[in-house]
Amino acid sequence: MRYEQAQSIESVQNGLEGQGYFPSEGLASALFLAINLQRPIFLEGEPGVGKTEVAKVLSSWLDTDLIRLQCYEGLDASHAIYEWDYSKQLLHLRTTEASGRAKQIDEKALEDELYNQRFLVRRPLLQAIDYEGETPPVLLIDELDRADDEFEAFLLELLSDYSITIPEIGAFKATVPPIVVITSNRTRDVHDALKRRCLYHWVDHPGYLREIQILKAKAPDVSEQLIKKIAVTVEQIREMNLYKPPGVSESIDWAMALERIGNSDLTEDGITATIGALLKYREDQQKIMEYGLDKVIEDAYARAV
Repeated sequence: MRYEQAQSIESVQNGLEGQGYFPSEGLASALFLAINLQRPIFLEGEPGVGKTEVAKVLSSWLDTDLIRLQCYEGLDASHAIYEWDYSKQLLHLRTTEASGRAKQIDEKALEDELYNQRFLVRRPLLQAIDYEGETPPVLLIDELDRADDEFEAFLLELLSDYSITIPEIGAFKATVPPIVVITSNRTRDVHDALKRRCLYHWVDHPGYLREIQILKAKAPDVSEQLIKKIAVTVEQIREMNLYKPPGVSESIDWAMALERIGNSDLTEDGITATIGALLKYREDQQKIMEYGLDKVIEDAYARAV
């Protein structure tokens, strides 16, 4: 299946920008290839650079569903694929016994009734494989680096043929593969075998001009003068070897916080009052204070264009 909206790299870039997301040319190219080659895309980068948002805006732009699997330590295949609704199965069993039907059918027939699709709870991976909509969904496998090696090995098998077998029912196979977006914050290395199944793109923090585009779209009430100073200040702060450099979401929060307290320009009082929107670790805040808020503002005025 081909997507009429995604027939060129430029159309992908324009489409995502129309959703308020401003991808780099490299990311737009990788997404174009992922869609048209029907290959998963593996997005790696620091937290807060917009990896998860890619899947959200992609599903919105393509007008299809977003199915999200949030990874965590201890996640196993059963929680990601399916489970049985035991309460409904038990209710069905009791109803069968109360009505006297249980005496009229054999044990195998009763078991078959309990293990059919009406009692099947589809989890994200099965939802994506057995999707019935006209347009395949976007499957977001978020923060894969949090999951264990065993789940990663299972995912490798799933992505090879986009099929799942449930012993009691049979095989489910995707007619057209979902658009798979896998993200990682690189807290650990993901196995090379999985990466080989995917197209790869490193998502970096936006540069000065792209950050301005993002802030204008996400914080429209903030003046352009203040947005430029915020963008150059955040760019500078990211170069200061902090424990957790601010991501795009933090720069948006900071812009909105400064505007909400009535600041039309950067001031020491304004930065002090809103720094918690930008930096989420005490050590990072102290580092900025030690550097000097007056110097931060001076640098912003000197570099903003």
